[in-house]
Amino acid sequence: MRTLKLTIAYDGTNYVGWQRQLNGSSIQQALEDAFVPLVGGETPPGVAGAGRTDAGAHAVAQVASVNVEFDLSTTVVRRALNVRLPHDIRVMSVEEALPGFHARFQATGKSYRYRIVTTEVMPPFDRLYAWHAPEPRDTEAMRRAANYLVGRHDFASFHAGATMVNGTVRNIHMVTCRDVAGGMIIDVSGDGFLRHMVRAIVGTLMDVGSGLRTPESVGDVLAARDRRAAGATAPACGLTLMEVRYEGIPVLGHRRFGRQ
Repeated sequence: MRTLKLTIAYDGTNYVGWQRQLNGSSIQQALEDAFVPLVGGETPPGVAGAGRTDAGAHAVAQVASVNVEFDLSTTVVRRALNVRLPHDIRVMSVEEALPGFHARFQATGKSYRYRIVTTEVMPPFDRLYAWHAPEPRDTEAMRRAANYLVGRHDFASFHAGATMVNGTVRNIHMVTCRDVAGGMIIDVSGDGFLRHMVRAIVGTLMDVGSGLRTPESVGDVLAARDRRAAGATAPACGLTLMEVRYEGIPVLGHRRFGRQ
């Protein structure tokens, strides 16, 4: 049995999210179905993702793990999967991992980026990858508010509680807000995230930027431990998973394994 580590990029517009569901196509389903001809038979192997991205959200470096028994090289696996996958999903790399590697349970951190377009008219090429919010914003106030989120806190106020989780305490390493040409980018990095957490953070920071709440009030939002205390959930289209980290977990790399 071999364990493979996949790095995947996708446009999530046409999907119900990462996780396989009954009500639509998912990224996980597309990957598992693409493996079927490689493993033989009709039952696909289970592909475990590092994060369950939302419907409509994107990724440039999602990580997944899968256990297989075939002897195809990692290069052949990558090429074979991409032939079978739709054009809005691409396996960027396949690497040999140590036995027992699990993309989700062994991840030590993730980074997300949220993009906002602030021009009066939304460019049509950005409509699937950014939130259109043309009202003036105080970026400096948003930066001050973001400081309250850095560190180890209970993020229950930023959790869409329909999903069961093992606690709501998370450690956020960084939240930055910066102006760019025609818009704004919010980057969030931490050891883990709750359902809709980044999108709720963005919605709350945007409230601060528009003057609906003060930067200092974000500390009160955390203390409330109540989703109703935070801002609205920002649209999924602006969110992209940028990186998944695995500190101290070696990967064997692109070994020439079996048939080339």
